[in-house]
Amino acid sequence: MELLADIAWLSALLRWKSVGIMECPLQTRRYLSNMSGATIMEYDEKLIEDAVLALLATFSSDNGNAWKGFDFETMNQLHEHGFISNPVNKNKSIWLTAEGLERGRQIADRLFGVRTQGEHASSPDT
Repeated sequence: MELLADIAWLSALLRWKSVGIMECPLQTRRYLSNMSGATIMEYDEKLIEDAVLALLATFSSDNGNAWKGFDFETMNQLHEHGFISNPVNKNKSIWLTAEGLERGRQIADRLFGVRTQGEHASSPDT
């Protein structure tokens, strides 16, 4: 049984080797982590979507064009929520909708924004 698990892990690893582990679907990453003996952590999919949207907005051009190098399932979810154009195409980039660009920038400010010492002290999150 262990040999079959090792073969399955190796097969999945080789399949995603050319694009990198972060390009493979979340379930495959979890499977690879599990098969390698690593501890599996459950992730809040909504928080992942927020972080990806924030990164798309942060690294997009002013008009909302961004490279689509994130997890396929997360990109599809963002499209279903109306935040980005359909990522299933031959293009290497997507367009953020006006709502997606604004929401992404708000999340990016919250997650990545630099705050002064006074702002840290008055922050309700700390």
